[in-house]
Amino acid sequence: MVEMMLLVFTFVLAIFLGLELISKVPSMLHTPLTSGSNAISGITVVGALVAAGTLHDSRFGTILGFVAIVFAMINVVGGYVVTNRMLAMFKSKEKGGQS
Repeated sequence: MVEMMLLVFTFVLAIFLGLELISKVPSMLHTPLTSGSNAISGITVVGALVAAGTLHDSRFGTILGFVAIVFAMINVVGGYVVTNRMLAMFKSKEKGGQS
């Protein structure tokens, strides 16, 4: 019960910190911040791997861990793709028509 209360407290604290952080960042920087945080969410992959590995005795835990890994990887890859596209917008175009 204490562990559950600690997890709920951490979740609520993360919500308030996230709202405070997003409200202080200028709207122009929301997309880079979001893409960066998506790329950092590789931590989710580690958590999903641990969940899938430790719950191997139950079929539901394994399936849930696999689904978590798939969604976390989609989030991580999407974050890298969006970051790459944003960084490409800041590169200078080559002169002379050569590519």
